[in-house]
Amino acid sequence: MHFSNFPSWSKLSLITACLFVLVFRSLHIEKQEITWDIFGYYLPLPAAFIYNDPLLNDRAWVDELNDEKGLTRTVYQITTTENGEPMYFFLFGMSFFYAFFFLIGHLCALAFGFPPDGFSDPYQISLVFGCMLYTFIGLFYLRKVLLHFTSEKTTALVLLALVFGTNYVHHMTLKNLETVNILFMLSTIVVWNTIQWHQTFKLKHCIAVILGVAFMAIVKPSEILFALFPLLYGIVGWKSILQKIAQVFTYWWQILFAIFLASLFVLPQLFYWHVKTGELLYDTYKNPGVGLDFFNPHMWEVLFSYRKGWLVYTPIMIFSFVGFRQLLRKQKSLVLPIIVTLVATFYIVSSWTEWWYGAGFSIRPMITYYPILAIPFALFVESLLTKGMLLKWGVGILALFMLFLNQFQWWQLRAGILDPYRMTKAYYWAIFLKGNVSSDQEKLMRVKRDFYEFDSFTDSTDYQSKTLINEMFDNNPRGELISGPNEIFALPVRFAFKDLTNKDHVWVEVSINYSTDNTGEPILVALCLERENGAYGYKKFELLNETKTVTKKVFYYLTPEIRDTRDTFKLDVWKRSPCNLKIQDFKVKIFEPKRSYK
Repeated sequence: MHFSNFPSWSKLSLITACLFVLVFRSLHIEKQEITWDIFGYYLPLPAAFIYNDPLLNDRAWVDELNDEKGLTRTVYQITTTENGEPMYFFLFGMSFFYAFFFLIGHLCALAFGFPPDGFSDPYQISLVFGCMLYTFIGLFYLRKVLLHFTSEKTTALVLLALVFGTNYVHHMTLKNLETVNILFMLSTIVVWNTIQWHQTFKLKHCIAVILGVAFMAIVKPSEILFALFPLLYGIVGWKSILQKIAQVFTYWWQILFAIFLASLFVLPQLFYWHVKTGELLYDTYKNPGVGLDFFNPHMWEVLFSYRKGWLVYTPIMIFSFVGFRQLLRKQKSLVLPIIVTLVATFYIVSSWTEWWYGAGFSIRPMITYYPILAIPFALFVESLLTKGMLLKWGVGILALFMLFLNQFQWWQLRAGILDPYRMTKAYYWAIFLKGNVSSDQEKLMRVKRDFYEFDSFTDSTDYQSKTLINEMFDNNPRGELISGPNEIFALPVRFAFKDLTNKDHVWVEVSINYSTDNTGEPILVALCLERENGAYGYKKFELLNETKTVTKKVFYYLTPEIRDTRDTFKLDVWKRSPCNLKIQDFKVKIFEPKRSYK
């Protein structure tokens, strides 16, 4: 066999990446893959094909299924309309990509005697392997894009760098059922077909671009901004703007036809919203604690924070920004679409109040934009290969260390050493290149939030206390506060969070001595943070019914991740049934951390 018959360097790198994904993911299939957000994306499929409730008019079967199988700790994947009717929290986009593999899983469950309930092993395994196919498609198109601008060797190097040297390795393997795997594939398809349409003006490329953007939008609505790339592609000055307008007028029929096809996939979502709410467009994401705050973007934190900073945990992507110099010199038609698309989307990414994006590795939304960031990255590598040996070796050693660091930190994440929520600067350096963690090092992390209904505060060593309320009712004749049957709320407490602390959280201790003749719905001590569009971090604690003698209760509340320090800390004693409540002692104390977490 001649050497020329061997696959090219870029094909070898593609095969290596795909084999790694196949083997690693096959060895790491969880017992419960369809959980948390995945459960929400997937829910329309079993609802429509198994439980005969495609519109989700009755959530009882979902709650029963969750109780039986433990799919998710809280069923946040179902929201409600203004009338209180249940509806899907997430859009239908991901369920379109799951659908074929769901049907394969369903047929396998029926054929081999597994429960045909949508969640037994055949469904889970089929989804895992099916979403690997989307990973392979994304890598296939990424190779095509890179080869269009650079050589075989450069393409091979950049492909391997993105796969093994960035956070994509986590989200194309262990997290391949999540949105970012699909969005990466779609963005590579849009980029490749944008290039091809501007060269050939063929209908198939126009359809691929518009359909790709439409799918991105119904997977994650903010990704509609990726349409900026094809819209601005090729524009370098006023003359090119006129050429772009002429192209649109010349091929208007292609664009309209592609929009029509894309609308066929968007219409089910619009139809669903209209049936459930009477509106064609409806925001199902009703979470006062998390959302977009355009006037308070977290740009520095997204890039450099030790908590989850993109360039801290994915440092090899710095080469993309270095490569913009080569982009300006060699590919001027790409400068405007890449810069505008990145700036607009980065602003949206950093304006999300939960800017660390949950339990992902590094900043996961940036992965969607790796196909366009890969182009200046490749141009930098192409230029580097023409430089002197000393510079090439220096940059090469640095790149290898970055790749090693990414792999090591990914292992730390899987081993539970690198925490996806609680990282700080002090803890990061304490565990840097370490294979274990001590109890003293754990204290350097942010406060632990267990996501359970009740909080447990057991160690106040690193906190300083301050009393907010200490009411003994000495001015009352009987030394107690009497709340009669007609009073619903007693002892309201209100403080702006910024007046409680300048740290990221406080523990609240509530102590109450009371007696009551209540026999109805339990009296609640309710705590939350509140802003204009609702309350978040809501916790409730029950007081015992019918206690004729004075009973003491102590509760602890950990404030949630704060959306805005101007939000109001709110505490109420809530009587849900008419009764008498006598309170002899009521204390509210806060415990503020002694240090700030960076």
